Amino acid sequence: MPVYVYEYLDEQGQPTGEHFETVQPMSEDALTEHEGRPVHRVPQAPNIAGKWSDMKSKGQLSNENLDRLGFTKYERTGDGEMTRVAGKEGPKKLNH
Repeated sequence: MPVYVYEYLDEQGQPTGEHFETVQPMSEDALTEHEGRPVHRVPQAPNIAGKWSDMKSKGQLSNENLDRLGFTKYERTGDGEMTRVAGKEGPKKLNH
């Protein structure tokens, strides 16, 4: 569900500069009041995962992707021990 930004309005319907965020379904109408005070939704640029966005990079660094691209990745599994979780080259375990 998207996060929407709202701004409080004064008695004349002018923005006060006070903001809050709320999570609500896209199917719901915009709020007109919050905590007994009038509000309006503030337009925001959408957060779309592009080729170089932070949202997409997490998937690109997955163990499956690293393995597919021929990289080797180790993760710490114990005190001084590392286990290979991606890739086929190198030892399965490293001890420090």
